Amino acid sequence: MKQFLKPVLILIGIIIIASVISKVLNKSETLTEYAARDKATHSAESTELSTELQPETSNEQEATTTSPTAESNTVTDTASTNEETVDVTLSFYYEPLSDELINKITGISYVENENISLDDLRYVHILHYNFDSEAVEGELICNEAIAQDLLEIFYELYLAEYKIEKVRLIDEYDGNDTASMEDNNTSCFNYRVVDGTTKLSKHAYGLAIDINPFYNPYVVFQSDGSTYISPKGSEAYTDRSSDFPYKIDENDLCYKLFKEHGFTWGGDWNSCKDYQHFQKAK
Repeated sequence: MKQFLKPVLILIGIIIIASVISKVLNKSETLTEYAARDKATHSAESTELSTELQPETSNEQEATTTSPTAESNTVTDTASTNEETVDVTLSFYYEPLSDELINKITGISYVENENISLDDLRYVHILHYNFDSEAVEGELICNEAIAQDLLEIFYELYLAEYKIEKVRLIDEYDGNDTASMEDNNTSCFNYRVVDGTTKLSKHAYGLAIDINPFYNPYVVFQSDGSTYISPKGSEAYTDRSSDFPYKIDENDLCYKLFKEHGFTWGGDWNSCKDYQHFQKAK
């Protein structure tokens, strides 16, 4: 009996082993395929984990990373634009009078005299804002002694967008100071006398300037009690307690700048008031 039991046990073992091998083969997957599937599974799990760890980005952040910055589109970025940066300071300069300019003013604002020569005068070019808030060119002739002062003052006025209606040579008005004032023109050199007198004006030396004269008139208190006002039509602006545009007073930027540069103001005078007028000694 024992002799038959041993072979039977061996046979049963063989059957069990064959059954296990059959189950494995029925899955139709080689070791290589398993390895590949396992790698793919771990890779997918790794990708999913990585996505979960990434911070969320808003639409605004996405736009920032995909769009050019504002700085890269500005004209100051010379590496990405062909536009030239304009230096406005180049429009503020003074120089000796050219032969062409001398021919233009001789016999009008300038005549041969013993008090000032053409060599003492300088042509001044500036920019200023007119009453329409437009930046426009302006030109003056002044004494060399105040040329630098005028450049610095008008440059500060330009930066502040201070309004000056016109800045033209008095020669555009045939040297007529009254016509220039009535047109509210800002002017400097003009070889002339003080209005109503025989005394040479500081304008004759190129050491005085009138700013927005129509709104800042010249007022003389005469001995008979009457008042002389120039230019005509500016009478309403003699009341300096009133508030109106383009008025020069102690709170005005123009007044402050001229005073800082050592000029005196006609509005401080006693016998008369020349609210448009600033002058400086050499």
